[in-house]
Amino acid sequence: MSYKKQIILALMSLVVIGFTQCKKDKDNNKPDHPDPALVSEGKNIFRFDTFGDEDFWSSLLHIDKAIAGAANGGYGSGVSPRTALAVGLKVDAEVLPASIVSGIQSGAVDLDDPATTLALLKLNSVVGVKGTFNENGSLKSIGITCAVCHSTVDDSFAPGIGKRLDGWPNRDLNVGTIISLTDNAQPIANMLHVDEATLRAVLGMWGPGKFGATLFMDGKALQPNGAVAANLIPAAFGLKDVALTTYTGWGDISYWNAFVANLEMHGKGNFSDPRLNNATKYPIAVENSFFNVMNTPDLITSKLPALKAYQHSIDAPKPPAGSFDVAAAGRGKGLFMNKAQCASCHSPQLYKNAATILHTPAEIGIDDFEANRSPTGKYRTPPLEGLFARAKGGFYHDGRFATIPDVINHYNNHKSLNLTTSEKQDLAEYLKSL
Repeated sequence: MSYKKQIILALMSLVVIGFTQCKKDKDNNKPDHPDPALVSEGKNIFRFDTFGDEDFWSSLLHIDKAIAGAANGGYGSGVSPRTALAVGLKVDAEVLPASIVSGIQSGAVDLDDPATTLALLKLNSVVGVKGTFNENGSLKSIGITCAVCHSTVDDSFAPGIGKRLDGWPNRDLNVGTIISLTDNAQPIANMLHVDEATLRAVLGMWGPGKFGATLFMDGKALQPNGAVAANLIPAAFGLKDVALTTYTGWGDISYWNAFVANLEMHGKGNFSDPRLNNATKYPIAVENSFFNVMNTPDLITSKLPALKAYQHSIDAPKPPAGSFDVAAAGRGKGLFMNKAQCASCHSPQLYKNAATILHTPAEIGIDDFEANRSPTGKYRTPPLEGLFARAKGGFYHDGRFATIPDVINHYNNHKSLNLTTSEKQDLAEYLKSL
């Protein structure tokens, strides 16, 4: 073969290789469009799948009997719709038949009768709570789903009744009060090595919108300062490109879904995390083998991909028109990117990396109590989009800062930013605009 021909063939090979590589690069950079069927499946799982947790909430805690009340085959006075709404449970107005809607509007439907609650459960309208009924119409069991904590409603029909807002944290939900409905709290008290009165006191301290997830791993009910060791229910929207999804970075979204479904909802699946096999740090987890949970059949693991697809499809909501000063927000954006140093942590690129999204307590200027309860020893930088939708209850993992200006003042002092009063106001308006 001639030298000239060899050169031509080599050049042709380079062109083919280059074209192939460009195509690969183009394919690798395609927008991520998840399978609509997978997203739809995940939506159904998020809203309605209990993962078999009825054995815990009904067979053990008898919450179904507490809801029904003595008049409907349970015990006590029962839980009326008005009471359920008062403890933060929500009702999906879009599935209510016209007769129920008109009855609520006219007062013909009694919102003080637990029987009405059972009717709403039969309609699958109580967000995040799923009832199973016997052939005679009596309540057989109840279970909870992801939506009970990570969905709310828009109150378009009435307070607590409206269209679903999936992914929004239910900061009205009083989990402690709901658990306290049980007439069989002793098994939980025994697990935590406390008496029942102490357990009920701790549950009563959580308050609306908070849950002590790590309590059932390490048994720590209070912070060193005496405050309750419970954290705000987090949002489940805007997480698509976020590497770690918990306040202290325990793991990615599928890890946390598995953790919660198995260890907090008490569903029936398989879960393994050797980090929990640490008797000093997580004595409750070790005693109960939470570091290696096995169930047959596994009702959780196969559902994690679809659940992730749906959660990653939920974009952060946009703030309502007129809820912030547009001109001030424009000035605040410049401060966010520069003088206020917010972008040094709150960056889309940094969110994607498990290393850069985590920060030491010293870096953010707060105590290390909650960080040290996690395997990371650090706090995760939260994404800020949709901040308005998770403002109720305050900011940071435990709501320690009541308002956005409180957060700004904290960093102004911690980082010696020397922000003026007007700069703080502009920065606050920008954060409200996200």
